[in-house]
Amino acid sequence: MSQVASFSIDYTGFLDAQGKAQGELPAFARDAETLTRLYKAMVLTRSFDAKAVSLQRTGRLGTFASSLGQEAVAVGLGDAMRAEDVLLPSFREQGGQFLRGVTMTELLLYWGGDERGSDYAGPREDFPICVPVGTQAPQAAGIALALKLRGEARVAVCVFGDGATSRGDVYEAMNFAALHALPLVFIVNNNQWAISVPRSRQTAAETLAQKAIGAGMAGEQVDGNDVIAVRHVVGEAIERARRGKGPALVEALTYRLSDHTTADDASRYRDDAEVSARWKEDPIARLRSYLSEAGHWTKEAEEALIEDCAARVEAAAKEYLATPPLPPTAMFDHLYAELPAALQGQRDEVAESEEK
Repeated sequence: MSQVASFSIDYTGFLDAQGKAQGELPAFARDAETLTRLYKAMVLTRSFDAKAVSLQRTGRLGTFASSLGQEAVAVGLGDAMRAEDVLLPSFREQGGQFLRGVTMTELLLYWGGDERGSDYAGPREDFPICVPVGTQAPQAAGIALALKLRGEARVAVCVFGDGATSRGDVYEAMNFAALHALPLVFIVNNNQWAISVPRSRQTAAETLAQKAIGAGMAGEQVDGNDVIAVRHVVGEAIERARRGKGPALVEALTYRLSDHTTADDASRYRDDAEVSARWKEDPIARLRSYLSEAGHWTKEAEEALIEDCAARVEAAAKEYLATPPLPPTAMFDHLYAELPAALQGQRDEVAESEEK
């Protein structure tokens, strides 16, 4: 018997849970301004999430998915992308979307049930939030194929959770992407829970990154609570894909500190002690500790940032709440170039009832 192939999965992390540097940092992380920008983006994201949850609890927003504890994943990948790249998010990537020009008001409109929130003023070709699990992966493969056929130096970045890696849609997209060497990076936001199903009950694979091997692409893990590591690993994967070196899968190891969504009660299926222990890995506290120790962050700067974030979030919430709702007839207006007769009749009825 002889061995025909062997594989390994690399893991990258730069800051430990206490914010201490482990080894030499990548070049971009030696710039205090860059790290401060990443820190501010994570704090803004957390502030936005808190406000969105508050709006939902008071009946002014629909179901919302918080990224509490996972801010480093979205912020890191968002900062690694170029403006011309295409993001296909799941439903916890608001930190990256803000960096790419999506506004807080737009995301509040979306979660409030107003599809105008998906008509981004900024990244016009980024895809809207995808709530169905893993269905954006085949779309990402199609986008990446189009980019390659056009000869454009652009990359599609597709994000989904750990549970999505158990779906056929994701593997089919990975298989197609690897076969055609597409400019595509898949990012698994492994927060250890697919709603109430723990990662241990989703798959027997030792890592989720190794699922890339079966498709024929590179796969690696990164500390998803270390924004420096996420920015570095995802950035390198994106640039390899941009140079025609094919797709990759990055598994970001993090933890969901919140409920799955505001429609969930995680205390029914996981122990509070488990969640409390995971707070020690908080990505925001980790980077703040590093910046403070290096003399790049102060208590006064923190207070000013919190005040600024609160003001910006509050302004977005007011704008969202002041936006007049669309009329009921709007549900018919963006489905067809020419509305079928049957639906036209229904629209006429709705319009008539509005007038009355």
